[in-house]
Amino acid sequence: MDMPHEQPLAGVAVETAGGDASDETIVERVRSGQRAAFEVLMRRHNQLLYRVVRAILRDQAETEDVLQETYVRAFMHLDQFLGRARFSTWLTRIAVHEALHRRKRRQRFVDFEAVADGLAAATPNPEERAVDRELRAALEAAIDRLPEDFRTVFVLRDVEGLSTTQTAESLEIREATVKTRLYRARRQLRRHLDTAMGQPVREVFGFGRERCDRLVAAVMRRIDAMPRDGAAPPD
Repeated sequence: MDMPHEQPLAGVAVETAGGDASDETIVERVRSGQRAAFEVLMRRHNQLLYRVVRAILRDQAETEDVLQETYVRAFMHLDQFLGRARFSTWLTRIAVHEALHRRKRRQRFVDFEAVADGLAAATPNPEERAVDRELRAALEAAIDRLPEDFRTVFVLRDVEGLSTTQTAESLEIREATVKTRLYRARRQLRRHLDTAMGQPVREVFGFGRERCDRLVAAVMRRIDAMPRDGAAPPD
């Protein structure tokens, strides 16, 4: 007997569908067959993953592609999450590895001056209007100029607000390394950030509702197309 089609959780309602349930509880729901519950996990962690992948790739479209692959890979290997680390840490590791793999496959190199100029000239979308446009562009351009190792640590610690321990676990490096890279990143950014270390920093590389909805819908379509044994559909 065919199982009934499970409709994805819709729009704003999904943000409260998980209630106070922990990530681990929702993971168990997905493992038990409630595929739609995976949407709750995506919406909880989209902002974190977007920022860390964006810090590595510095390309919005490529970042969203990597997020899709990260979530599909996580869904397919959900049985490998053993709860030894936080689910967000496990998910971030997958995203970082996927981003590094994507970058390694690149056959071109992007000049960071061109990237910075593009960011400064970009037209902000409606979600960004509450943030000072010039300050935001300057911050994002300055962060993009950091070496990748410094940039990723800075985004996780100062933009996303992860602890030193969480950052070390996510990137699979020592806590001492996190502290050193963060210190050097802050030192390089100080002249740009001395007057902007408050809320505006928290707003950079935002992943707002429209983009979040688009990504979630794309991933859920791919998950819904998978056979119930969790195997990937044929190409």
